Amino acid sequence: MTGPANPFKFQASARPPVLGATEDARANAKVRLAAAFRLLGTLGLNTGVAGHLTVRDPVLPDHFWVNAFGRPYASMRPDDLTLVRHSGDVVHGRAINAAAFAIHAELHRARPDVHCVVHGHPVHGTAFAALGRRLLPINQDVCAVSEDHVVYGEPSGLVVELDEGRRIAEALATHKAAILLNHGLLTVGQTVDEAVWWFILMDRSCQIQLLAEAAGTPRVLPPDVARGIARQIGTAAFGWFQCQPLIGPYLAQLQ
Repeated sequence: MTGPANPFKFQASARPPVLGATEDARANAKVRLAAAFRLLGTLGLNTGVAGHLTVRDPVLPDHFWVNAFGRPYASMRPDDLTLVRHSGDVVHGRAINAAAFAIHAELHRARPDVHCVVHGHPVHGTAFAALGRRLLPINQDVCAVSEDHVVYGEPSGLVVELDEGRRIAEALATHKAAILLNHGLLTVGQTVDEAVWWFILMDRSCQIQLLAEAAGTPRVLPPDVARGIARQIGTAAFGWFQCQPLIGPYLAQLQ
């Protein structure tokens, strides 16, 4: 008699497609990035003209696509994205936020494994960032990031210099997320969907910890339990999978 199926053993169809360095891959990346903006806009995880998402260009890996400065998240289209070379040259599209270049160029340069970077100032993540502390494993969901994020401990305002972008990249190292002291949140992923899911999860986890600490002293999961959960729900494939029900409706709007 066999036991129940393990829900975390994905079928091939439950993983992101591999499209290679093709024009189809470029079009797919731009559509998914535009959909990600719309998703975050609907969830209220953007603030005015602040915040930026980037995806590495599949054809030109030393270039990335980013939102043009001031374009609204909620109605973002692939045509609203700007192609930028790591050196800072705008290859195609409109002007971008200086902070977007300072942060994202250095992260993409330092992490060839990263294809998407998400940065913003959501309410709960920004409130938690003022504390200069890490998230605790106080529920199963946060275990996906609880030992895979860092606190960038230099108080930062507007990040417009490459030196600070480089320091953020160095602090992030090989992790998937960072809490930027007095600033906000940053996440990375091998796909747009994965990076966006970690960003949503980080902000939600900040909210949950703030609520728990306001009510008392949270009890944390034992390290071995938290790590066991992370091995199942903290993978790149599962991050991508978690995002599918959320990003799907916005992909449908753009296809």
